[in-house]
Amino acid sequence: MLTPPGFWAAGRNHPAALALAPLGALYALAGARRIAKTTPIPLSVPVICAGNATMGGVGKTPFVLALGERLKRRGFVPHVLIRGYGGRIKGPHRVGRADTAASVGDEATLLRDALPVWVGANRVATGREAIEAGASVLLLDDGFQNPGLAKTLSFLLVDAENRFGNGRVFPAGPLRERPEAALERADAVVAVTAGPDAALPDTLRAFAANRPLLRAWQRLDAAALPRDLPLFAFAGIGRPERFFRAVEASGGQLVGTKAFPDHHPYAARELEALTRAATERGATLVTTAKDFVRLPVSFRTSVRPLPSVMHVEDEDALDALLFGALGTPP
Repeated sequence: MLTPPGFWAAGRNHPAALALAPLGALYALAGARRIAKTTPIPLSVPVICAGNATMGGVGKTPFVLALGERLKRRGFVPHVLIRGYGGRIKGPHRVGRADTAASVGDEATLLRDALPVWVGANRVATGREAIEAGASVLLLDDGFQNPGLAKTLSFLLVDAENRFGNGRVFPAGPLRERPEAALERADAVVAVTAGPDAALPDTLRAFAANRPLLRAWQRLDAAALPRDLPLFAFAGIGRPERFFRAVEASGGQLVGTKAFPDHHPYAARELEALTRAATERGATLVTTAKDFVRLPVSFRTSVRPLPSVMHVEDEDALDALLFGALGTPP
């Protein structure tokens, strides 16, 4: 994904946003028509979807991981369906140990250690393959705007800090569709905050309206964080600065940072520059687990990955939604 243009954060009346607004309206209209004209195809097992209305990361993959762990504890066999952004395999394809981020995308390689994962542009065909392989429930990672597959339960994730950017649809802004249109297809809204103490904006509460509103945040695995060592952090995710703040909030001694675009494919010269920057500061290189899987194997010994876990504030409410939709309420 390319670096988001600066005017996306400069307000809806920025000249560039105004100039591109007609294209944004066409983009939104095309997406709405596609959804309206498509009849979703139901499968023989429940389908749980996690998505968002904006481009870029908001924590969908960690949220899917959290759902998968809850389902496994209750005896379900969840399989993940994912498009495989950045990978060359179009699928349907079950992700294996030999697959790399270049072949199936970084999210798929990140998920496969915890759950069976399938890559496929055709979600219906991919879902049928997963069911044939034993899935009792399907987790759809980032399929909110894909109308082909009928969903049993849909979570709309929203970045509580940035919410919907300048409020305009791509290319005039970061929206994939109008938030109100996305909300109509959502069963619940998940507000992803910077941490457990971050405030939840009243505007987001108002947006959720009568939908259940859950609060969630990502927390770094403290055991993986190097202690008493200077750290140089880099990341190519939707919100690199959030990762940097999380390192500091967890007690990491940051002496430098470098942000890259989401899903960034690291070039040798960039890795050499990162190594020099860390060496000059006497620091250890750290990055996200998602970035780590995109690094060349030869470079991984020089970098410490810092996995994160998604926490949901009201777990009882999440369980009521999740297992209630599956017909086995807690």
